[in-house]
Amino acid sequence: MRSRSDEGCTGASPWRSEALDYVEVPMPALGERDVLIRAQAFGVGQPDKLIRSGVYKWMPPLPANPGNDVAGILEAVGAQVSGLAVGQRVLLSARDLAQRGGCYAEYVAAPADAVHVLPENVAFEEAVCLPNYQVAWALLHNCGSATPPHSALVIGAAGGVGTSLVQLAKLAGMKVIGTVSTPEKATFARKMGADEIIHYRDEDVVARTRALTGGRGVSLVLDHVCGPEFYSYLGALDKWGTIVSYNAFAGLPTENLMGEMRKYLDICPAIRCFSFHIYDNDRAGRRDIMRKVIGYLADGAICPSIFKRLKLSEVRAAHELLDSGAAFGKIVMTPD
Repeated sequence: MRSRSDEGCTGASPWRSEALDYVEVPMPALGERDVLIRAQAFGVGQPDKLIRSGVYKWMPPLPANPGNDVAGILEAVGAQVSGLAVGQRVLLSARDLAQRGGCYAEYVAAPADAVHVLPENVAFEEAVCLPNYQVAWALLHNCGSATPPHSALVIGAAGGVGTSLVQLAKLAGMKVIGTVSTPEKATFARKMGADEIIHYRDEDVVARTRALTGGRGVSLVLDHVCGPEFYSYLGALDKWGTIVSYNAFAGLPTENLMGEMRKYLDICPAIRCFSFHIYDNDRAGRRDIMRKVIGYLADGAICPSIFKRLKLSEVRAAHELLDSGAAFGKIVMTPD
């Protein structure tokens, strides 16, 4: 028996989606402590793109299957597996595997202790959005100061992690201000729960943030862009406020860090660099966060937004859409 899979990075320039090949591969071997998942949905995200591009700091060996999130039904369980049974619904994130990637396939074998059992009322397509919420939960609850955050400025509030941040910040009782680039994204971010919207191409983000908070500023600025605007966000912070950088898509700022921070000594600002890889050696913490967000989804407290559904054989189109930056929310694939 064979399964279809995206094997990735096998010929064309890895920077382009043409590097992804949809091919027949043997059915994965099942170890005694493993489970076999018959995939029902795949998440498409930035780590997948980084693997495809060959620049991921935690790069798996080539040729690589770049997928990191899959949800499906247990097709088989190993002889020494207990507590799991054929037919159960599960989510697998490569964060719980020995290496990233490997999840774009119709059948995926994984250690039994890596999967999360899904409640019956959780849809597979929504489940593969949950790794974004896992990151967002950590950003909101583990990255600030000792003072509980009352508000957040979410840079790029219409993106995959951005919408997760908006929903979880509202769930935690925060006032949420989001930045967007278009009226369409503004409407979408408000639908996701943002209290206020700033059009960053036309408005001064810092001035608008202070106006929208009555001059107080926000507890958290959550930024994945960095670049030349990054230090300006110090001016949007309340006392003891924190800017959290969780990526740097526009590159690093060139100004002197301490020099910029010392301009705001009256608020004692902080800047934190965050990566979810801090949980690589904290299995209990990592899985506890995932259990929390699975519970939120099962209870209806969060509502993942799926921008586009494609088939696994359309993986190149999915990555082209990811590259374009035009997606609101999550791109999801399903088996053919």
